[in-house]
Amino acid sequence: MTSPKPPTPEDYAEAAALREALRRFQRSSDEIAEANGMTSRTYQLLLMVKTARGGAERARLNELEARLQLGKSTITELVARSEKRGLVRRELDRDRPGAIFVRLTPSGERRLAKMLVELGDERARLVGMLRPA
Repeated sequence: MTSPKPPTPEDYAEAAALREALRRFQRSSDEIAEANGMTSRTYQLLLMVKTARGGAERARLNELEARLQLGKSTITELVARSEKRGLVRRELDRDRPGAIFVRLTPSGERRLAKMLVELGDERARLVGMLRPA
């Protein structure tokens, strides 16, 4: 069995550039979220609800846990805080007793759209880095 070849200076430079771009995007997200009276985590929640699997713009809690990589109690608290602020609402799942969906309210829709527009340049820069050359 052969050992993997050691990283090249280009490998290190590429890894550093990616980390720098990710950090820049995260910082911009944090600043824009704060300017809009939200946390980055709340913004991410709204985005994942809006883009929920199945295209219905509503997400189950277990989907949010998986997509945001957060624990059940953390998601439950985040949804509760966001609901209290009028950004999301919970709906019972008629097909699964005890299960709920989370959906954006009109206020949540407006706030998400505003942040998405404000993050446009940084998002485009990061996406450009991630696309194969």
